[in-house]
Amino acid sequence: MNPATLPGLRLLTGLRPDGPRTVLELDLSHGVQAGAPRNPLEALRQRQAPGLRSVGDGLRRAAADDDVLGLLVHVGTCPLSPALADEVGAMIADFSQDKPSIAWTATFGELSSGLVGYRLAVNAREVWVQPSGALGLTGVHLGITLLRGGLERLGVDPEFGQRHEYKSAADQFAATEVSAPNREMVQRLADAVVDDTVARVAVRRGLTTDDVRGAMARAPLSAAAALEAGLVDRVGYRDEVYAHARETWTPAWVPVFVQRWAHRQRPGAADRLGALTHRHRPVVAVVDVTGPIVLGPGTGAQAGADRVGARLREAARDDDVEAVVLRVDSPGGSYVASDAIRREVLRLRESGRPVVATMGTAAASGGYFVAMPCDEIVAQPTTLTGSIGVLAGKMVVARLLDRAGIVREPIDSGPRAGFLAPGRSFTDDEWQVLDAWLDAVYADFTAKAAADRGLELAVLEPLARGRVWAGTDAHERGLVDHLGGTRLALERACALAGLDPDDVRQPSHSPVEWLQRLRPAESSESPAAARAVLPTGPEALLERLGASVGIAVPHGVLSMPLRLSLG
Repeated sequence: MNPATLPGLRLLTGLRPDGPRTVLELDLSHGVQAGAPRNPLEALRQRQAPGLRSVGDGLRRAAADDDVLGLLVHVGTCPLSPALADEVGAMIADFSQDKPSIAWTATFGELSSGLVGYRLAVNAREVWVQPSGALGLTGVHLGITLLRGGLERLGVDPEFGQRHEYKSAADQFAATEVSAPNREMVQRLADAVVDDTVARVAVRRGLTTDDVRGAMARAPLSAAAALEAGLVDRVGYRDEVYAHARETWTPAWVPVFVQRWAHRQRPGAADRLGALTHRHRPVVAVVDVTGPIVLGPGTGAQAGADRVGARLREAARDDDVEAVVLRVDSPGGSYVASDAIRREVLRLRESGRPVVATMGTAAASGGYFVAMPCDEIVAQPTTLTGSIGVLAGKMVVARLLDRAGIVREPIDSGPRAGFLAPGRSFTDDEWQVLDAWLDAVYADFTAKAAADRGLELAVLEPLARGRVWAGTDAHERGLVDHLGGTRLALERACALAGLDPDDVRQPSHSPVEWLQRLRPAESSESPAAARAVLPTGPEALLERLGASVGIAVPHGVLSMPLRLSLG
């Protein structure tokens, strides 16, 4: 007999045999924490945000728990990326197959786009919106920003080379007009998100795609108009949502946040034996590649090659680890750093452990470079990926210095010592050197991508040329294997390793790990070798300023040219 089923012990697991039943709440107002906090300060800031893993585990368990009646999802402003919203939405959809659920919000955008929040909400059985609210299913707006004109007025002359026409990160600084390939690529990215949104809304709401596109053409819709169009089920305030749940589900229930309920279900005093057994289950390790890919350990906001490599080697040394999920959310960065991480992924696979990549908002350029050697790749429909290309160059500030009255005399020793110096333009010889290097990196990138993906180079290369693909288009072209999120990646890793995904452990990060990583490393194999460094210099400020105006600041020659924001 399971001790947790005894009346005297059910309180230890948070279940009440004679008291009110439970309705789970999922509040997305604070976002969702997709990975481990990168430092203690970030952990403090995110303390109100539910963890993606706890939400998934909680909803899976609750779907089969008779004590749980249903789910209430507060969409709020939904400060989630499209990819993360889709992952949470899939969890809600799975739960909703077994039990009732309501997604509610004051408004899906207020004279602004509510597309991301609504994409998530349609996964619930019912969708509610406040009477004064609206449905901003307005589509997708992206922008192409070219900085050359402004830079030249300041006295800065961008000099960049790129491989090839779609690698528009170079265009951002060096072009004076939007190129046809750049316009084509960005237009297709916007269209792909709209097409996918229309298709999934039509399926979830029992409408035709023409119905949804017609509503999108009239958006933003008032709450009453959204109800008439069949895009929402009811119009009401929060108190009316909860009153409806009590009237239709049962009046005797108490609300509990999903993440808190999941925490209560962890083995406790009533199941010590089960906890001991749990510790001996096979392990699927999760290794994060989050942020720009850089050489060295990187900061907490970067994917340092040394740090990621140390984590991959740590997984390879652990006999309990039987598979690895590589979670990539990166716009790319350094070519050399990306190649170093790719090598560690290949070495891990050589140990006999399958590695499956799961892509977040972006896994492009260097982000794709580190994912492509995995056994399989899982991406969300809105993931930005591909961007198999390269750019390099410099900002020449000679005119700016002259205008400011600043004298700077270069003193070089060596014929190419000032190759990348910003005080002068490239010479013809230096352009030849730069072009040869760009060709070599592009050839290496495409050859490795073709080999990793099992494609002929003649098939892969037209898909490269620096082009960014949405996850749906990348899937159709063989650049990724599956559309889905972290759960699907876990299932695929387990399938390849011959494991049951519901009978494995995924070790979570704990405060003890931070203390371990504060200690000096004994060697490059020590856990402390995987710690991040504190950010220094103006780079972090420049990145924040760029992000505030929609500019993606490159962190290396394998950088994605744009940011996707639908909120």
